[in-house]
Amino acid sequence: MRRVAITGFGIVSPSKIGCEAFFSALLSAKSGIRLLDVAFPTGVESVIAGHVDFNPDTHFSRARLMTMDRVSQFALVAAREALAQAGLADFASRAGSPPERFGVSIGTGSGGSGSTEAAYTALLEQKVARLRPLTVVLAMNNAIAAHLSMEFGLRGPSSTVSNACASSATAIGDAFRQIRHGYADAMLVGGSEALLNRGTIKAWQAMHTLAKPHADGAHASCRPFSKDRTGLVLSEGAAMLVLEDWATAERRGAHILAELAGYASTTDAHHLTQPDASGQARAMTLSLMDAGLNVDDIAYLNAHGTATDVGDVVETNAIKLAFQNAAATLPISSTKAVHGHTMGAAGAMEFIASVMALRSGKLPPTAFLETPDTRCDLDYIPLQARERKDMRAVMSNSFAFGGSNAVLIAKAA
Repeated sequence: MRRVAITGFGIVSPSKIGCEAFFSALLSAKSGIRLLDVAFPTGVESVIAGHVDFNPDTHFSRARLMTMDRVSQFALVAAREALAQAGLADFASRAGSPPERFGVSIGTGSGGSGSTEAAYTALLEQKVARLRPLTVVLAMNNAIAAHLSMEFGLRGPSSTVSNACASSATAIGDAFRQIRHGYADAMLVGGSEALLNRGTIKAWQAMHTLAKPHADGAHASCRPFSKDRTGLVLSEGAAMLVLEDWATAERRGAHILAELAGYASTTDAHHLTQPDASGQARAMTLSLMDAGLNVDDIAYLNAHGTATDVGDVVETNAIKLAFQNAAATLPISSTKAVHGHTMGAAGAMEFIASVMALRSGKLPPTAFLETPDTRCDLDYIPLQARERKDMRAVMSNSFAFGGSNAVLIAKAA
């Protein structure tokens, strides 16, 4: 089986746009979460959210924007950064991977939900007789992959994964296997989400899983593993990576950032919303086996850590099951305290954070973790970043409603 290199990544997040600025915000625990005023039929509400400060007109022509939902716009901006870092921004530079061998694999939970809501608004509130002709292609989940393939001329394998919060981690894992087993030489992978619309927000409010405003301010409302956590924060954004066959990347002189070395996916078969520690632990163990590593080789773990009461405790127990005695000394953090829960994009965004930690030797903290929950008694790197040199490998967890689990491992290049 072929080795898989990571040669580029890009991010659009509520904290910052661009990977270096994003990672700097993580290290300094600078939250991008804030109050967002949303006009519901019952009146304007201030909702805690990770909203991206994004002007599409600076990235796309007006004519182009007519064909693209916000979710696709995010993905293309992140992909441009990833391909530029990989040195693959133009067609001539991709001679090592012809278009037919360069694919796309994308994760999203809600796809073009903003376009879907706009259609229902037009029908039910504005009483229009007919919708925009492009409504279907704006809203469909695979529109993201379609736009990416057209923008960059990618004609290889194409897939769209919708596994809720594990969507983009699964998409990365599937692409990893495409390259490893020889079906593609390179893949543009990641996830995108733009779900801060009225219907989605109200649906999540009905589940009673969203965070309440914290006394210190809305920015401090997402508090993973904390005794006073009250729930997750809905966010939007995109994260994209370039994966390549190692030999192909070396041959073209690419700067290899890290090796994608292990991936595993499991299903709890337990409950629609309640996670299961054994299923999560099995995903971590299988990913280690896939990478040919032991628990002691993992120098940092980016936890799923959504800040829900049940989820954080179950993940803590799952890490203990998978890592056994090594769990007590394993540095772990949840970066969602800074960027919120980007749902289908979360796995890719947090995997990039993990790889940047591996490369820099700097571990992002769990922001606002002033008083840990006694049931979450592992080393969750509270409040301040930590340095750790000579790291060999890092792990990133993604666990979703429906019991879908995906775990990725990167090794130092």
